[in-house]
Amino acid sequence: MGAEHEAEVVRWLAARTSAPIETAISRVFLGTDVAYKLKRHVSLSYVEFGTPERRHWALERELSFNARTCDIYRRLVPITRAADGGLEWDGAGEVVDYALEMRRFDDAAVLAKTPQAVDGALAERLGRTIAGFHLQAPLKPEGGLTALAFTIGSNAQLLRELAPELGTERVEALVEATEAELERQAPLLARRSATGFARQCHGDLHLGNILVEGGEPVLFDCIEFNDLLSDIDVQYDLAFLLMDLDFRDRRDAAVRVHSAYLDEAARGFPPALWEGLAALPLMLSVRAGVRAHVSVHSGDVETARRYVDAGIAHLSPPPPRLLAVGGLSGSGKSTFGRAVAGRIGASPGAVVLRTDEIRKRLLNIPPTQPLGREHYTPAAQGQVYDAMIADARAMLAAGRSVVLDASFMDGGLRDRVAQLARDAGVPFDGVWLDAPAHVLEARVAARTGDASDANVDVLRGQLERAGDLEVEWTHVDASGDTREAAHAWLANEAQE
Repeated sequence: MGAEHEAEVVRWLAARTSAPIETAISRVFLGTDVAYKLKRHVSLSYVEFGTPERRHWALERELSFNARTCDIYRRLVPITRAADGGLEWDGAGEVVDYALEMRRFDDAAVLAKTPQAVDGALAERLGRTIAGFHLQAPLKPEGGLTALAFTIGSNAQLLRELAPELGTERVEALVEATEAELERQAPLLARRSATGFARQCHGDLHLGNILVEGGEPVLFDCIEFNDLLSDIDVQYDLAFLLMDLDFRDRRDAAVRVHSAYLDEAARGFPPALWEGLAALPLMLSVRAGVRAHVSVHSGDVETARRYVDAGIAHLSPPPPRLLAVGGLSGSGKSTFGRAVAGRIGASPGAVVLRTDEIRKRLLNIPPTQPLGREHYTPAAQGQVYDAMIADARAMLAAGRSVVLDASFMDGGLRDRVAQLARDAGVPFDGVWLDAPAHVLEARVAARTGDASDANVDVLRGQLERAGDLEVEWTHVDASGDTREAAHAWLANEAQE
């Protein structure tokens, strides 16, 4: 089955659908409500599709692997030799090739086309969807570190071949820094591989392989052709999306995805989840390196150079810091915290820890499921605060900045988080949001679909207790647009 047979199949299928959309290893033909994918007859360093058997194997795996995350992929269909010498679908004659039948979806729904569409609610769902997928993915302890080392080696070879276009000094800086960081993080990555973090993942989880249907994120086009690219550390899988959002100046969305992912993942992964954050800068850099050589081969050298610069920057992260945001219910703590998080710490920003979400996580219930007041006893609150501080301590130790989101009406709790920063040796800022009672009541009354269970009665109780409350943190007027208040606070911080 040589080039002439491949060309024949392409002509036959294009006559029934459309001219193909081509990648390095596949062709996709679009019909009215259906699409067909063919594997190209290629033999490359990372993939072997030179025979019908290998192409059949890959398409079967693609059908099976993608069934975990979507219903786009329908069936594998043989293309056979007809009695008149032409081609037909699934006839009695010789099998010439195989096609993967898929349902057609709206190209405009792919997030790479509209990265601005990743608003807070969608980013939240996306992070939790990916975490749920990872928690159910098959364990692959032989992957993880081995797979990441393979990609780092592959990146080094490909980027050095492209150095005349990308800049030899910058390429060498990226390659050397990446290899040094891999050596430094190897013990951590090996522990993660052995303790459940290396799994059969998506492998290519950037915005071009995520679409939105019915308001829900859909993951598609996962890697099936090389286990070294898909049997990977779950954090490395997520890192592609975080890097992609960061590169597109959407740190706000990346922070929301990352924080939601971690809260959901902590329901099933061991506490070493937090320790693994130390390897995130390396993983982000490797993903940027992948996009650098892919961009060159796509003819976009300027973007490729930006990816090289991004890869280098990821390996020089700023030191971590701790920020606590307090205030009564309705003061805008979560909005403020999320707006600030994307602007502090290592890419893609600080992790936001909300007591409202931690409470639901400890009870293993969905974050927006309402709870009765019996779950807000002093003892229950103490467990939530202990978990928040323990999680933050582990993240800071891993080099990740943290934003704590809680009411912080209790002076003892404020003292504990200040002491946490001193113990960790990181800068600390405490921010208290102020707003009039009528503003707080209006916000609380209008709130829906949030992890907070506070209602107007709860707020009024807080107002009674807050009469003589003295908080030594920086006070911020949050009576207006809370995001604007957050940006003003950041601007003031930058000037000091």
